[in-house]
Amino acid sequence: MAKRGCSTMIRVLVVAVLVSAAASWAQTPSPVAGQIAKAYGLDSYGQIEAIRYTFNLDIPGLVKLSHSWEWEPKTGKVSYEGKDKDGKPVKVSYMRSALSSQPDAVKNEVDPAFVNDNYWLLFPFHAYWDTSATVTDQGMHKLPVGSGSAKLVSVKYPTEGGYTPGDTWDLYVGKDNRVEQMVYHRGGPKKPSLVTATWAGYKKAGPLLVSTEHRGTADDKPLHISLSDVSVKLTGSDTWTKAE
Repeated sequence: MAKRGCSTMIRVLVVAVLVSAAASWAQTPSPVAGQIAKAYGLDSYGQIEAIRYTFNLDIPGLVKLSHSWEWEPKTGKVSYEGKDKDGKPVKVSYMRSALSSQPDAVKNEVDPAFVNDNYWLLFPFHAYWDTSATVTDQGMHKLPVGSGSAKLVSVKYPTEGGYTPGDTWDLYVGKDNRVEQMVYHRGGPKKPSLVTATWAGYKKAGPLLVSTEHRGTADDKPLHISLSDVSVKLTGSDTWTKAE
């Protein structure tokens, strides 16, 4: 892992807007975003007590890292294992509701990494939950990579507020409402400006559908993101259900 792996990744590949924009931007959840989210298990999301996964990022010559997470959506508790910006092992648990009381390393490195990685895990849900975003169905378009076509659903965030204002996620969605490919356009000057990635390696973790393989480019540099060791714990159960 590169010495500055975690902080570099946050600057290079933070493609998330977990903090909602101002209430004045709020809109009614998009019907098309709802259709996509339902395909990924939105109706059963309330059954999820905890989620485990490892986010793996490889941009050759720039950064290679892994972050292991355990997250309790209902309580907001996050547990992390990985490395800090100097490559030293880190193991920490915290409540997101009490983030302001955490050390700077948690506030400035660990939690932003959680935001980024969580969007890669659950973006179809966030596109529905983030009512500050404008979601538009642009009809059938040619896929960015390879042959074929799919429905283009554009998710554009406001130019103010959130972690990365002005970002646009273009989702290329198949007839089964699964994302096949994605193009991310950054709204600000930070890099990368353009990320193109496949959504493949689909697995079911309990009621949730998860894409575990993303390959493509980040500003023309090869990109590989994978989600490994994905599992969920359901309400009333003490056991973990592994994604298969």
